[in-house]
Amino acid sequence: MKQSSRWGGKMRFGAMLAAMVLAMPGAWAQSADPKPWQLNMGKGVTHTARMAWEAHMVVLWVCAVIGVLVFAAMAYAIFKFRKSKGAVAAQFSHNTKAEVIWTVIPVVILVVMAWPATAKLIAMYDYRDSEMTVKITGYQWMWKYEYLGEDVSFTSRMDRKSDQIRQSGAVPTLAGDPHYLLDVDNPLVLPVDTKVRFVITSDDVVHAWWVPALGWKQDAVPGFINERWTNIEREGVYRGQCAELCGKDHGFMPIVVKAVSKDEFKTWLAARKPAPAADPAAEADEAAPDPDAAPPEAAAVESDTVGA
Repeated sequence: MKQSSRWGGKMRFGAMLAAMVLAMPGAWAQSADPKPWQLNMGKGVTHTARMAWEAHMVVLWVCAVIGVLVFAAMAYAIFKFRKSKGAVAAQFSHNTKAEVIWTVIPVVILVVMAWPATAKLIAMYDYRDSEMTVKITGYQWMWKYEYLGEDVSFTSRMDRKSDQIRQSGAVPTLAGDPHYLLDVDNPLVLPVDTKVRFVITSDDVVHAWWVPALGWKQDAVPGFINERWTNIEREGVYRGQCAELCGKDHGFMPIVVKAVSKDEFKTWLAARKPAPAADPAAEADEAAPDPDAAPPEAAAVESDTVGA
């Protein structure tokens, strides 16, 4: 019975391990919102996010290889040269050759990893040739978005439904509100396949604008302007939050970015623009009497004369 129980436990463990391995491709293919049992960071929906994912994967595999080599060497030394087999430890304090090797090799590895990482980091801050600029201002506890040069601006705060649920003390459910605390009344609408430059600041305390699918996070600091850029490749809705402890309602300051086609964005932007103001000079001209027209009294007298 004990042998059977042991084998049953091993089989269950094997089944769990197989399920995790099968779930890995789906988790690695994730691009925007996190998924249950996700085992890796998402690739995101921008070039910036993909660069971060690629850098992460290079470092991950380098660390994995180093870990395998180090633990394999430790395991070999522990079992091969154990005391029970009569092994006797060598009596020396320094080995110049070994010290040089284990100093030079890590330096070379770091340089090899730093070269592409530095190039990607520089590209992440290269906002030249941007097609539009959006100013983001953090407030306690909401965001203000301004489309510079378009005369369009609005504030974005947590939607009323989430706010009502959190203040009522009710237990939120996935069915009742699938985006609890992650939805807003006015999302930031952006066109796809467009390089968008962001200028980010704050009006009161330090905030941080963070949407994981875009691949970066930027602090919003009072009195300073920080700049980032993005180019969203796929239409969709991408969510984030303030990532800086900015006060008592820090956890209720969500961000929602809605990426739409260029044509849909143009239509949306035109609808958000204020109606053109009437020209005061034109209104004055319309209200002014025509100097060539006869006065109303003269017209009435002339009409009576003709009737007589």
